[in-house]
Amino acid sequence: MRWDEQRVENDMRLPGIGDGTVVRTFDAPEAMGINFHEVRARSALNHVPGESFGFSWTINPYRGCTHACIFCFARKTHTYLDLDAGRDFEREIVVKVNVPELVRAEVARPGWKRELVALGTNTDPYQWCESKYRMLPEILEGLLAAGTPVSVLTKSPLVMRDIEIFERFRDAGLRVSVNLSVPTLDEKAWRLTEPHTPSPSARLEAVAELRRRGIQSGILIAPLMPGINDSPEQVEPIVARAKEADATFLGGVALHLRGEVKDVFFGWLRAKRPDLVPEYERLYGRRAYMRPEDRQKTTRALRGWGQQRMRSNYVEGARKTNGEGPKSRPFAAAPAEPKQSSLF
Repeated sequence: MRWDEQRVENDMRLPGIGDGTVVRTFDAPEAMGINFHEVRARSALNHVPGESFGFSWTINPYRGCTHACIFCFARKTHTYLDLDAGRDFEREIVVKVNVPELVRAEVARPGWKRELVALGTNTDPYQWCESKYRMLPEILEGLLAAGTPVSVLTKSPLVMRDIEIFERFRDAGLRVSVNLSVPTLDEKAWRLTEPHTPSPSARLEAVAELRRRGIQSGILIAPLMPGINDSPEQVEPIVARAKEADATFLGGVALHLRGEVKDVFFGWLRAKRPDLVPEYERLYGRRAYMRPEDRQKTTRALRGWGQQRMRSNYVEGARKTNGEGPKSRPFAAAPAEPKQSSLF
């Protein structure tokens, strides 16, 4: 077994999943009160139409996320399982235990074109439970064996556990990009908005080490939230650390609130930052995205080095090819939202 100090329940199955599901709990501080629903997926690779995000395929071994980021756009996908986008998203985690074997089988097909595969486009692949299930090394090994380039986005320094595999991608001449999301270094904002994530400073240290090892690694300041983490005084220290680390790119994305995520976020806002409710009602009252002029104001602190760095690396990535696949770009845009049809 890859884990210990765990307990299995067979009478807590998720709605609609059917028989055979195992529900596991772990006796660890990070997992108290959390159920991990082990399911067998039908497929591992999810196709993303078009190339607007710089990748055509994603892999999401987990659904739900114990990081509990209040702004997470993926929260709404939990409602497809008849679960809520609030507490259930953080406490009822779906683990697709057979994803590594599915990846190996799917990339071995004759028709596989070795296109860029992105990990971390829905929920974090390196959230706490990955330290127990350890699926990512097998997934990465499967992609590497098939000559498939990869891009990772995470908030966890746990990604450094697999650095030797990333180095093997690099040595094989395959494009590999390991990027860290760092919305803020402000401790109060961090603990309020993403309460169960690893230290933002540790994430920046991971970027620096990845760059020292010759691996592309960028920083995504996302989301930028008005009055919470978007002031120049909050953003400029991240820009300075990104320069110091020689980050491959630095990008920023303004907060967007779609569907149930808006309800969750506004509930949190009323409880934790009631002073900001009127402004957020103005910004998002009847829309999911800010108006362009408000969005430009929110991302203003990223102008200059950050935008130039992201743009130059985006163009450079677009000019590179990997294997026989089409041109690829670094993961410097907002993640794509998965289709409901690709739940398992």
